[in-house]
Amino acid sequence: MNADPAELQKFSEIAHRWWDPESEFRPLHEINPLRLDWIDGIVSLEGKRVIDVGCGGGILAEGMAFRGANVTGIDLGEKALSVARLHLHESGLDIDYQHISAEDMADTNPDAFDVVTCLEMLEHVPDPASIVAACARMVKPGGHVFFSTINRNAKAYLLAVIGAEYVLNLLPRGTHDYAKFIKPSELSRMARVNGLATRTMCGLTYNPITKVYALGNDTGVNYLMHTQREL
Repeated sequence: MNADPAELQKFSEIAHRWWDPESEFRPLHEINPLRLDWIDGIVSLEGKRVIDVGCGGGILAEGMAFRGANVTGIDLGEKALSVARLHLHESGLDIDYQHISAEDMADTNPDAFDVVTCLEMLEHVPDPASIVAACARMVKPGGHVFFSTINRNAKAYLLAVIGAEYVLNLLPRGTHDYAKFIKPSELSRMARVNGLATRTMCGLTYNPITKVYALGNDTGVNYLMHTQREL
């Protein structure tokens, strides 16, 4: 199983707070509109068959479903999925949540989705290349795959680990392991060897003074990558 038991346990312990915008998941709630607008602006989610890999409690999955996508969400965290399913009673949305790995889903559903999203997940698994390969197999020829993760450099260590976890307390300490961060060139190479062409990239930044997140050209720390499967 391409999952770190310690990572699964860590998120399971706080899963019940997934939909609390003032909890440890506050950053996800605040960046979600930015991520949605960026993805929707590229592919137009309305009517698309979408799978969210590593969906957690369903913040992104619900956002995409609200914009008219037919969404499947997969995760290996059972407690997070339970929270995601429970929240559907409040949102009234229809999302197919499944407890299955990306690799197994790709085996049973090749070429099945118009759009694949895998955001804030690659830096938490032992073998990110295997996840990228699975995403490439799940998407239809010509379909779109979106990734987001954290760059690996001194700036990212200072801001994403020391700054976010120990100074600003935006995230619980121990959320990220610097050794698992991925350079854009490395992610682009993982995508390319699996038939995914990198189309565009943007950075996600946080201003600690205004406490505002924004998308822009600075990919030095957090970044999002749009790839497309070759026909």
